[in-house]
Amino acid sequence: MLVHGFCEDSRMWEDWQHLIPKRRFISIDLPGFGNSEMVDNLTIEFMGEVIKAVLDHLGIEKCILTGHSMGGYACLAFAEANAGRLAGLCLFHSHPFADSDDKKQGRLKAIDFIKKNGHILFVRQLIPTLFAYDFSKGYQMEVNRLIHNATYYSAGAIIAALLAMRLRSDRTAVLRNITCPVLFFIGKLDAVMPLEMSLEQTHLPAVADIRILNTAGHMGMFEAPRSTSKAMREFFNNTAVLEHGRI
Repeated sequence: MLVHGFCEDSRMWEDWQHLIPKRRFISIDLPGFGNSEMVDNLTIEFMGEVIKAVLDHLGIEKCILTGHSMGGYACLAFAEANAGRLAGLCLFHSHPFADSDDKKQGRLKAIDFIKKNGHILFVRQLIPTLFAYDFSKGYQMEVNRLIHNATYYSAGAIIAALLAMRLRSDRTAVLRNITCPVLFFIGKLDAVMPLEMSLEQTHLPAVADIRILNTAGHMGMFEAPRSTSKAMREFFNNTAVLEHGRI
């Protein structure tokens, strides 16, 4: 299952998942994004419940769960209550830590900006910063497509997601206690989640696969599609071996 990040929706995975053939992918839209409606008092915990509801509806007992950024927060919330349903977990430019005081203040500033200037200007400024600088200049089509998609979300949905991230709990213990393998994608040029902070989490799981993307920012599925898809194929294969008890 693929879970998108902030100001994104399930369409972000379309090109990337085609690089990983012979696998069944399920992509969801979190509340307020893509084709999903907003909910009142949105929380990261509720996003985790959405993941569970989709898996239950489809009759899927166990999966490899992949979350990008905010989607990783939702995956960790799911894992906190449903660890036994994970064959593997992939944190794509994400982490288990709660917001710092500075980050919480930044969320409030973003909300204030949206209220004053509108969400369209907000996403136009936000999305290019998710990419490493050279990439955003050289691959403007992908950046523009994400901006275009994001302009159709409502200001209320974006504000609700900002508040949900601001109030989320620290889930370091989830990674420390998790029994399934965890794959980390870390962008060396990530301005959203600095390298030092991202590396802090990698020692927590018992089984970890750590991939540092030297030329990527916060969007490795676009910035490094071949290396990330290859790593995911390897993760699928290694996880299958672990599931069958051969290593």
